[in-house]
Amino acid sequence: MRTIRCFQDNALVKATLATPGNGAVLVVDGGGSLGTALMGDMIAESAVANGWAGVVINGAIRDREAIAQLDLGVKALGSNPRKSAKAGAGEVDMDVVLDGVTFRPGATVWCDPDGILVER
Repeated sequence: MRTIRCFQDNALVKATLATPGNGAVLVVDGGGSLGTALMGDMIAESAVANGWAGVVINGAIRDREAIAQLDLGVKALGSNPRKSAKAGAGEVDMDVVLDGVTFRPGATVWCDPDGILVER
């Protein structure tokens, strides 16, 4: 697992998912914002092409129907068609706490339609 913390700016998400994923899951703490999407179909297609298994986003995505057709597990709080900023603001590969659960880079995360489980 890898992690990103960003707010309404998906440049780090795009750059990270464009690198080899080797079956990993990217956990993105978008601060719970539904104001802009942190991933759309083109970034999701890049993730698939680069071997990522999934993306967990504490925020919004766009292009839900197209993403649902991809071989990529995706969990997000909701959707919004509005594109995000592209300045590259944020941090990569640090502990991220979502709803009281700590996601540490390198840990294993599992998801199913009902929830998310992360190793301690």
